[in-house]
Amino acid sequence: MADIEQRMETDGDVYKTLLESTRAIPWKIDWTTMGFAYIGPQIEGLLGWEPSSWASVQDWADRMHPEDRAWAVDFCVAQSKAGVDHEADYRALCKNGDYVWIRDVVHVVRNADGSVDSLIGFMFDISERKRTEQKLIDMQKELEELSYKDGLTGVANRRRFDAIMDTEWNNARRNRQPLSLVMLDIDYFKQYNDHYGHLEGDLCLKRVAHVLGAAATRARDFVARFGGEEFVLVLPETDERAALKVAERCRELMALEQIPHARSGIGPVLTVSLGVGTTIPSDGDEPLPFIEAVDRRLYQAKQQGRNRMVAEN
Repeated sequence: MADIEQRMETDGDVYKTLLESTRAIPWKIDWTTMGFAYIGPQIEGLLGWEPSSWASVQDWADRMHPEDRAWAVDFCVAQSKAGVDHEADYRALCKNGDYVWIRDVVHVVRNADGSVDSLIGFMFDISERKRTEQKLIDMQKELEELSYKDGLTGVANRRRFDAIMDTEWNNARRNRQPLSLVMLDIDYFKQYNDHYGHLEGDLCLKRVAHVLGAAATRARDFVARFGGEEFVLVLPETDERAALKVAERCRELMALEQIPHARSGIGPVLTVSLGVGTTIPSDGDEPLPFIEAVDRRLYQAKQQGRNRMVAEN
């Protein structure tokens, strides 16, 4: 009998040594007292808290990031009461005030009658994994932003315009609010490129995009490069009068830029032509006919001599 007891004690020491030599942190909580029956000494190396300071589940809860505490505690308690093994990711507080991402893997030990006896589990440091995940998320966001951005001018591209237009169209239809559109084209831009070269032409497009950004000042005002030398402004909750003011401001700001254009047919500096439209969409209306109508007004402005805007057909 003494032999068996000694062997069991030796085996227990072996298992304890194995547990305490892993990077994972083993622990055990007595369900009746809600106290820690055991926690591995690795906890001090990871979080700085001595094993003896982990007395109850309250210590565990208190050493959790405030943003994670409520849901993590509620989730783990509910799963444990239900006798369901589970795992949870949360940020644990270090003794020095920093936080470490932890994955807690929990096994529920039951008594013969099915009641919960204890919880045993392992804490894993997943901080590096979380950092990698965040980098991937940031990269994905950056790629998504780039896919919606015009590579030359930095303003939104046609793809982004289509998405924003759909959103604002639906908002305007639902709220019975006016939605305005300003379409703008650089006058004699082909001649500008031919005379000054494509590098100067690219710089010109950038300057125009910057000017339009300055003209559209409200939070939801939106500027995009529609294609080539054509740009578009989406002006939510903007009536015709206000839209005309924005369009006129675009012309005035472009005039202040004083960009030389020796091959312009109407003057020594760069000018723009604009089409302006306002609508309150009704059920069944689609944005494309409205966009085409404003584009026709832009074409009319160019036919009528350029360096002007047209707001009606």
